[in-house]
Amino acid sequence: MTQLSRRKMFGLAGAGVALAGAGAAGAGIDRALGGPASPGHSETVEFHGAHQAGIVTPAQEHLHFAALDVTTNDRAKLVALLRTWTDAARQMTAGREIGAGGAVGGSPAAPPGDTGEALELPASSLTLTIGFGPSLFDDRFGLAGLRPPALADLPAFPRDKLDPARCGGDLCIQACANDPQVAVHAVRNLVRLGFGTTEVRWSQLGFGRSSSTSRTQTTPRNLFGFKDGTNNLKAEDTAALDQHVWVGAGDGTPWLTGGSYLVARRIRMHIETWDRTSLDEQEQVIGRAKGSGAPLGQAAEFDAADLHVRGEGGKLAIPEDAHVRLASAESQNGVRILRRGYNFVDGSDGVGHLEAGLFFLAFNRDTRTQFVPMQKSLAAHDRLMEYTQHTGSALFAVPPGVGPGGYWGETLFGQ
Repeated sequence: MTQLSRRKMFGLAGAGVALAGAGAAGAGIDRALGGPASPGHSETVEFHGAHQAGIVTPAQEHLHFAALDVTTNDRAKLVALLRTWTDAARQMTAGREIGAGGAVGGSPAAPPGDTGEALELPASSLTLTIGFGPSLFDDRFGLAGLRPPALADLPAFPRDKLDPARCGGDLCIQACANDPQVAVHAVRNLVRLGFGTTEVRWSQLGFGRSSSTSRTQTTPRNLFGFKDGTNNLKAEDTAALDQHVWVGAGDGTPWLTGGSYLVARRIRMHIETWDRTSLDEQEQVIGRAKGSGAPLGQAAEFDAADLHVRGEGGKLAIPEDAHVRLASAESQNGVRILRRGYNFVDGSDGVGHLEAGLFFLAFNRDTRTQFVPMQKSLAAHDRLMEYTQHTGSALFAVPPGVGPGGYWGETLFGQ
């Protein structure tokens, strides 16, 4: 089977199955890591930097996201794992095997240092991003006084139907790549390295990015068939990112400066109901033309949505309860967030419907003043809520990036 056909099959058959058990870096990073250039080394994303990769990095096509609980009360053991994870992430994002001997070069009498399913595969623009949940800041590790005020538990939103087994977590790992097997390999190996210190609480596979995070990318479509994330913040919007995404030095949490807050929401889409809805109704619900992606009342996708323009009979072109209107910065007092979501299909629900939807990921500077008021408004008034249901939820503080000698969370735990 060719590599292309294998990827295609994995994307179609494996997407949504849960785990069971910022620039290109070429020869320079290969030399820095002390090894030969890996296959497809031009498909690497720089691991080191002021911010973690995987936030404004051009969104890759596949996701494996895992939330974990820490099973030890030993602070030193947790810090040692974070160091080990960081070293492994450096290797995997550069397209290399991890562990002594890698997948096949160690002792035949011992388990391999790497699980091996990414052998011969390029790095595929793999990024690994870590976050810390509210539950990590308890009495186990002496972190209670360092919990950011903005890392407040998300409130209950109208119409939520959350499954506790899909919520929360002490830690999260977000792996994004252009090959699903590369993303799965990365999470699998970090989970393996964490045995005895962490365990998986829940996880999610995603395929087909549902937003763009760079102006170089086209706008993708979600499972409702609409272009999604047209007005998303982009990597090139550095001033807007400073305002809406990155935690600032004056925000009151020094260890998180240069980091962000990650909201994860598993949103089931009632696609069978949607598929029996007329095209006109669908467009009224979203507030955009399904074909072009243009805001209703406009001609092209990237035309600014005019929330005041009226059409035939004096009716608002974009209805008052349309998703585009309610989610717009104009309706949200200027608030914006960086979206980075993925589609999912997790088999069927046992009564003839696909368990499918959007795994919504968003980064913002202060969830209390950005995501929370936005979601409250959408939950109360958005007509799209008739076709969706939020079934999972989590919030994480994402620390800043690391340098060549650093580790994930060093600003929190110290040197």
